[in-house]
Amino acid sequence: MSPEARQTTTGQRAVNRPQTGHGPHTTGQPQIGRGRQAPGQPQTPGQSQSVGQPRPATDAPHVLDNPARAALTGPHAHFAERHGRILRYPVDVTPWLALPDEPDADDWADLAAFAGPGAEVPLLGFRGRVPDDWEVTFRIEGVQFEDDGLVTAPEPEAVRLGADDMPEMLHLVARTRPGPFLPRTIELGTYLGIRRDGALVAMAGERLRPPGWTEISAVCTDPAFRGEGLATRLILAVAHGIRERGETPFLHTGAGNTNAIRLYESLGFRLRRTTAFMTARAPQRLPEGRTAVPAS
Repeated sequence: MSPEARQTTTGQRAVNRPQTGHGPHTTGQPQIGRGRQAPGQPQTPGQSQSVGQPRPATDAPHVLDNPARAALTGPHAHFAERHGRILRYPVDVTPWLALPDEPDADDWADLAAFAGPGAEVPLLGFRGRVPDDWEVTFRIEGVQFEDDGLVTAPEPEAVRLGADDMPEMLHLVARTRPGPFLPRTIELGTYLGIRRDGALVAMAGERLRPPGWTEISAVCTDPAFRGEGLATRLILAVAHGIRERGETPFLHTGAGNTNAIRLYESLGFRLRRTTAFMTARAPQRLPEGRTAVPAS
């Protein structure tokens, strides 16, 4: 959902910063042109939009404006850890957490108690104002794309990945740096991979699941196999599975990740909104009356 990840550990709370490499790592030309409409899909592809020209916003909130909160109060509610109005995934599943749409001082105090004094907290997709007693330690601009005419298809060479594949998946992520991927991230949805001579060389899967939507994430290809269109094939295969259950694919990447953005637009993704990926350090002292919440 794709800023180099710097990892920091405070006590038992490990925080992965978002990575600039999030998204496909492929230098080949996309195999499918942008704007073609999938059979049976009623949407009308729009004109190509460059980063900085997202689809005009409406007054009504959209589930993708706060996708982690929508997921954690919807299809991913069984993952939700809650303190006050703050929701988060377990720290070994994904760094995404969910603030209310307009957090107040009590929400920031609850988040500080949730994280622990001085802990770094990922604020993925948050564009509001961080309180003065919080220190922003990392920030990069991001973009959010939505399906606008993907021509999806199953991938015959793809295999479904499971818990037994985790060592190889983590090794591939370490080599390619597609974005935060943790030991339990695979529990969030379907992950597909392509093997060559028995070795995992490319993968893609599902992360956030707001109602009616699923995020495509962890798209990566071993450097030795880039240029073969493996990322394209896996994106379309994962998107096919999402469409098959009546949901719509979306994804995130860094605004400066031009190769990934070019690929996404060529496949039929439309820029929906700009966003930001940041981390901030909680105050060293918790507000009066607050105590740290033990990690699950």
